[in-house]
Amino acid sequence: MIPKPHAFASGEGVFALDGGTTMTATDAAAHAARRLQSDLRAATGFTLPTVRPPQPAGIALGIDERMPREGFRLEVAPGGVRITGGGDAGLFYGGQAFRQLLGPGAFRRAPLPRREWAAAASVIEDEPRFGWRGFMLDVARSFRPKHEVLRLIDLLALHRLNVLHLHLTDDQGWRMEISRSPRLTEVGAWRPESQLGHGPQSTVDGRPHGGFYTQDDLREIVAYAAERMITVVPEIETPGHVRAALAAYPELGVTGGPYEVWTRYGITDDVLNAEASTIAFFRHVFDEVMEVFPSTYIGVGGDEARKTQWAADARTQELMRERGIETPNELQAWFIRQLDDHLTAAGRRLYGWDEVLEGPLAPGATIASWRGLRGARVAVARGHDVVLCPDDFAYLDYRQSDAAEEPIPVGTVLSLRDVYDFEPLPGDADEAPRRHVLGVQANAWTEHLDTAARLDYAVFPRLAAFAEVAWSVPGKEWDDFAARLPAQLAIYDAIGVAYRPLTGPHPWQQRPGVPGAPREKADRQAELAALTADLLE
Repeated sequence: MIPKPHAFASGEGVFALDGGTTMTATDAAAHAARRLQSDLRAATGFTLPTVRPPQPAGIALGIDERMPREGFRLEVAPGGVRITGGGDAGLFYGGQAFRQLLGPGAFRRAPLPRREWAAAASVIEDEPRFGWRGFMLDVARSFRPKHEVLRLIDLLALHRLNVLHLHLTDDQGWRMEISRSPRLTEVGAWRPESQLGHGPQSTVDGRPHGGFYTQDDLREIVAYAAERMITVVPEIETPGHVRAALAAYPELGVTGGPYEVWTRYGITDDVLNAEASTIAFFRHVFDEVMEVFPSTYIGVGGDEARKTQWAADARTQELMRERGIETPNELQAWFIRQLDDHLTAAGRRLYGWDEVLEGPLAPGATIASWRGLRGARVAVARGHDVVLCPDDFAYLDYRQSDAAEEPIPVGTVLSLRDVYDFEPLPGDADEAPRRHVLGVQANAWTEHLDTAARLDYAVFPRLAAFAEVAWSVPGKEWDDFAARLPAQLAIYDAIGVAYRPLTGPHPWQQRPGVPGAPREKADRQAELAALTADLLE
C-alpha cells in the first residue's frame, strides 16, 4: 500500500527528523510508539525518546476511539508529526505510512552516514476497505526457513496486509511439529528430490529437500506477526494432498501403502481413509495446532481430493453404508464436518477451500473461494463468510507475461495491471455479499518458487497492486498507482527485495530450458466452470 497524501498541512515545508526528536504517546498508544521507535532507530540511529503528554514532541501518537480501529490520520507539518489511530492497528499503519514518507533509507537495518531525514508537510487520512487482507504462503512444497518467514511478515506489514495464511502440509512435505505424532516431521518433512519444471517435459532435480518448524518456531512467528498487526492462520490439508502424512503413518490411507513423500507436483489419488481412528488422529493434530495458533480461523484444506480410492475400496463402501452416505462427495462432506464440529466446539472457525461446500457445514465455517467466484456465490447463498482469492486474479505464482523470458511459466497471464484491476465487490453488489465477504487474499504456491529470490520475483511488485485492491475504495486509478509505484520500488531496493522489474525479468531471474505449462485464460475459466458445476446454492 503506497501512501497517497490528499491534502497539505498548514504551512508548506518539511518535517525534519533528527537526534533531538522525541515522541509523545498516551498509555493506550505506548505499544505503537515503541514499534515505531524501534523501526526508526534501526535506520536513523536516533534514540527518539518517549515523553509523556502534555510535553511537546516531534512525533505525537494518540488513539481516537471514534475512528475505525484500523483507520489512521497522519499529519506532517514543519513543527511536528501527529499520528492518530482508531486503535493499535491504525497507529501502526500510520507509522508505516510515515516511514514511507521519509524515503527508502527509513527501511534499512542500520544507519547510513550523512543522511538528512525529512518528510514533506502533508495529511493522510485513510482506512481499509476490507477486514481480511491476506497472503497465503505455501511452505509445504518449498520449505522456507523461519528467518525468511519473518522477513515476509515485515513486507506484509509494509503493505498493510493483516493475515498470513500458512499452508503447512501437502503431498510434498509436513512442516509443523506434532508432539503426539513425531513421524509426521521425522518422515513427512523430507523428500529425496523435487520436480523441476512443469508439464510433461518436467524432470527431477536429484536434490534432497525438507525442513519443518518446531512449535516454538511457530509461536515465535505468531508473536512476531502479532506485533505487526498480522494474524497467522494455519492450514493442515485433509482429506487429500496428504502423501506426506501417509508416508509417516500408512494406516491413515485407504490402500495401506507403501507411501513416500511425493517428489512430483499435481494431484494424487491418495486420500485419508474414513475410519474413526483417522478422524481421531486429526482431531489430536488440530488440538496441537490450536495450542500454537490463537487465530479464530483454522484451515482444514479440503481441496482437490480425488475420490477414486474411496469409490473402489470395499471397507470405505462399508463405512459409507453404516453412516447412510451414498456418494464419495458426501463422504468428503462428512469428513470435513467431523473436523468442523471439533473446531467449533473449541471456539474456532473452520477455514477451507471452496470444495468444502460439497456438503453441509457449521454456520461459522468460512470459505476461501479460489476456483473463480462461483464458490463465493454459493457460500454467500448458504450464509457463510467468504474470502475471495480467485486464481485468475490472486495467484501470484502465475506467469506475469506471455514473453518467453518468464521463468517456468505456469497458469494464465497475471500481470501487475491484471492484479490491480481486480474488483472484489462491484458497486451494484447485493447486500448479502457485502455482509459475508470478509476480504481478499493473494496466494503464492511454491512448486517452482524454491528460493527467497524466486518468491520475491513472483510476489513483488504485484503484492503492491493487490494491497491497493484490499485497502482502497472502489474507483482507484491505474495511472495514479503507476505514478506512486517507483517510490515503492525504491523501498524494495533498500530492503533487498528481488522483485520483477516492470520491463521484464533480469537475465539471472530467467530459467532457460526449464519447461512450464502456460494456460490461456478462456481455457482455464471453462475448466473452473466445470469443476464448480456441482456446487449447488
